[in-house]
Amino acid sequence: MKRRPRRTIPATLTALVLLAACVLTAIVAIQSIIGGRPLVSYRSVTDTLHSLHWNDTAVLAAGAAAVLLGFVLLLAAFLPGKPTVLPLTGEVDAGVTRRSLRRALQNTAASVDGVTRAKLRLGRRTITARIRTDRTNTAGLTRAVRGALEQRLDEVTPLTRPATKIKLHATRNAP
Repeated sequence: MKRRPRRTIPATLTALVLLAACVLTAIVAIQSIIGGRPLVSYRSVTDTLHSLHWNDTAVLAAGAAAVLLGFVLLLAAFLPGKPTVLPLTGEVDAGVTRRSLRRALQNTAASVDGVTRAKLRLGRRTITARIRTDRTNTAGLTRAVRGALEQRLDEVTPLTRPATKIKLHATRNAP
């Protein structure tokens, strides 16, 4: 079970651009039907497009922009994003969300004696914990946090076990 994130941002942007074009077309069509002055004149658009040639700079720039936009949308569709649900080991098809795993590991790191604050970043293959302490003697604190995180990972049992990195920042210096 590797649920991937939905591509909401590219889909939303594409839908908004298409919606704006459709609304503009509908407004111009309705204004033309009721005999009013259209927002965008059909005649001026056709005259402008008719006067352009394939090798004009504006046509080449618009074509390049369309190709680039299409390439970006294809990349967004085909490249996998970070899984939102990480699979767990076992015979049952079970998983844990990235958010809940990060929060559980962050709470575990923060509960270690001597840790003032813990921030945790959950990457694809690594867990990076930034630990703050008020202690002047920080010997063994990194090992204790790593041990607590490893024990918690043993309890959760993710299918692919990430490596743990601990970055310790002491707010006080030893005298």
